[in-house]
Amino acid sequence: MSQVQRRNGSCGSNCSRAEMVPEIAAAVGFVSSLLRTRGCVSEQQLQVFSAALEEALTEHYKHHWFPEKPFKGSGYRCIRINHKMDPIISKAASQIGLRLQQLYQLLPSELTLWVDPYEVSYRIGEDGSICVLYEGPAAPVSSYGMLTCKNQMMLGRTSPSKNYMMTVSS
Repeated sequence: MSQVQRRNGSCGSNCSRAEMVPEIAAAVGFVSSLLRTRGCVSEQQLQVFSAALEEALTEHYKHHWFPEKPFKGSGYRCIRINHKMDPIISKAASQIGLRLQQLYQLLPSELTLWVDPYEVSYRIGEDGSICVLYEGPAAPVSSYGMLTCKNQMMLGRTSPSKNYMMTVSS
């Protein structure tokens, strides 16, 4: 089975790393860039952190990745900092000796990062705009009619959301 066929099929119970690579790379690159902008973490530490975060996300998502239903499992895959540090980020940061208190100083106190098949997006702050980091090939048409966690949040907005595209380099 080709990668394109596998990407468009179900892999929730048996997902390979290759099917999640662009989405996880976008998420890892984004979080790493947040750490990089503060200048308190060396490039070598960022490389170790990035590798640890990539491995942790791949493991965490491997039974919760559904390309045929991209929003299924979205809440499980969501990375969240809401005055409490996401345990996956905390675990990866511990690999480079960053303590929880340092992470709170380096990362936004309110961050939501959605890592879904075909799209990675984020919001900083509870009322911030949702910005797209990565948008892959179109998902199957049947998945667009679903009311997702992210879409539910946008329904309660009093002002229209602005979509931004941010590129992340590592």
